[in-house]
Amino acid sequence: MTVLDAVRRRRSHSSVTPDAPTTEELIPLIEAAGTVADHGSMQPWRLIELRGDAREKLGAAMVLASGLDGKDAVKLAGKPMRASLLIAVVSVTKPSHKVPAWEQEAVASGVAHMLSLLLNEAGWGVFWRTGGLTRSAAVAEMHGLAPNEQLLGWLYVGGRPDKEKSEKKSRFHVSKVLTTLD
Repeated sequence: MTVLDAVRRRRSHSSVTPDAPTTEELIPLIEAAGTVADHGSMQPWRLIELRGDAREKLGAAMVLASGLDGKDAVKLAGKPMRASLLIAVVSVTKPSHKVPAWEQEAVASGVAHMLSLLLNEAGWGVFWRTGGLTRSAAVAEMHGLAPNEQLLGWLYVGGRPDKEKSEKKSRFHVSKVLTTLD
């Protein structure tokens, strides 16, 4: 199998089963994901595993940050419970005269995407959840983020409810995204 084959098979699984990889199973995948292009080898990222009660604490922080109440708050609080494992992806901006903050955040994003691809290829269902609450004070505090850290979102990881989905179809035409300059 080629990398191209693995990328073509990648898809988001917005519904996953309670199964999840152990920390030990994650380690080789994280080590591989950490090989993304990283100008200056700064490693401007880190990951946080959220399991068990940590997901409930995240739901509470999201509700606090949103200002919602009633049924809307209950619905929002339940979102982190959609997977047994959430992996928070954190961009860590480090002082550098050569590597701007946006490039460091791009590295963290690359790690997240590579890890989602590796998890998918290992047989896990994965989807990347983002949104405005990722940059809220309550959610940052819940994750214990430092002032130089920004949350990019969470990889929701679990078992695949349907392991036999068809190959992902392309949602765009290359002619719309590829320009050639001579």
